[in-house]
Amino acid sequence: MSPSTGSLTLVPTPIGNMGDLTPRAVEVLKDADLVLAEDTRTTGNLLRLAEVDRPLRAFHLHNEHKVTPGLVQQMVGGARFALCSDAGTPGISDPGFLLVRACLEADVHVSCLPGPTAFVPALAASGLPCDRFSFEGFLPHKKGRQKRLTQLAEWEQTFVLYESPHRVVRLLGELAERLGTDRKVAVCREISKLHEEIVRGTLAEALAHFEANEPRGEFVVVVAGR
Repeated sequence: MSPSTGSLTLVPTPIGNMGDLTPRAVEVLKDADLVLAEDTRTTGNLLRLAEVDRPLRAFHLHNEHKVTPGLVQQMVGGARFALCSDAGTPGISDPGFLLVRACLEADVHVSCLPGPTAFVPALAASGLPCDRFSFEGFLPHKKGRQKRLTQLAEWEQTFVLYESPHRVVRLLGELAERLGTDRKVAVCREISKLHEEIVRGTLAEALAHFEANEPRGEFVVVVAGR
């Protein structure tokens, strides 16, 4: 198969502060034939702020299986696409993997710009060992959740979880029960935004804090290994 002249570029977008959108990301978006967006409203607002006028198409968890073959065929034919998720780097707890894999199987060039992703600043600022770590993303809500928590309790390296404000107290309670209340943790919310906060301490202390203070914003939970 001859290499395609088309391409797919994964474009990280700000997780809060618009200043984190790089000049290179803007250039790639302006050069794209089409911008694929997890939410066209969110990415549309971003493009307007960056003064980028390119067509948008929805690409999310509910349609990625259906639309991927057609998108790949267009790239095989020479189209240059950019992929954005709502915030952060596509493919990291967001849509992207299926399209990347399909592009590579079709010999379409794939690249990813460096840029924002929530777990890296949370890990680096946590004060917990980060020479070796595991990124777990969101735990299953139901099936497999307890098994995963049991496995995490035995891990020796730092691990990182994502959680919503509605479930973070539940998560901290489950971690305290399985890992012990004295296990060290850094609970980060609203990274790069106006109300950024990092609560460092034991699981018991973090749980007490967010039981007393209503959780708001998106959370990254960095937990010390056993």
